[in-house]
Amino acid sequence: MTTTGTTAFNLSVLDLIEEAYERCGVEVRSGYDLRTARRSLNLLSIEWANRGINLWTVEQGSIPLTQGTISYTLPVDTIDLLDHVVRTGTGANQTDINISRISVDTYSTIPNKNAQGRPIQVWINRQSGATTPTGVANPTINVWPSLEQSNFYTFVYWRLRRIQDAGNGDNTQDIPFRFLPCMVAGLAYHLSMKIPEALSRAQMLKGVYEELWQQAADEDREKASLRIAPRVALY
Repeated sequence: MTTTGTTAFNLSVLDLIEEAYERCGVEVRSGYDLRTARRSLNLLSIEWANRGINLWTVEQGSIPLTQGTISYTLPVDTIDLLDHVVRTGTGANQTDINISRISVDTYSTIPNKNAQGRPIQVWINRQSGATTPTGVANPTINVWPSLEQSNFYTFVYWRLRRIQDAGNGDNTQDIPFRFLPCMVAGLAYHLSMKIPEALSRAQMLKGVYEELWQQAADEDREKASLRIAPRVALY
């Protein structure tokens, strides 16, 4: 016997929902069952954003800084920034310079927020991303000092974005294959709290979900070596 030679197994949203219902001991019987399951699936994705850093959602972006401009808009699906630098030059002449993140308290105490120079600090205003009467509340960054010279510095960042929505059911989820068992288990647990026949399984399903989440989260982490060296003061 030979192996298939393929490693493409995945679950569409419909298959994922069907598997979760089966773990609850029931079958998908109506369009409402699918609709409520997709809603729970979207809520589950939001829960994962609160649990920690999902490495597959880390993306790099950049914003050209302009003279005298303090505030800049981030993509609306940005959860937070993990790291950031100001960059000068391009190619072989490119240099990245550290820029420190500060809190709103620290930013508010800066006497002259319109001062110009090389940016050394950034306040990240995460906002809600929701649509308001005045527009969309995109996350923003405020740099200080503001740039003294246009087309010279670029703010380069690594952001954590939202997991994409569940969609209409024919698509697959915006997750690595490693997280499929965890997502099925999590959806089954969420559904068990809404299905009367499955309430007796809720605690068992929660335990399975937490175990699979921990396994997936332990695997989905940075594996680079951490080196800590003492700093020697020179007198």
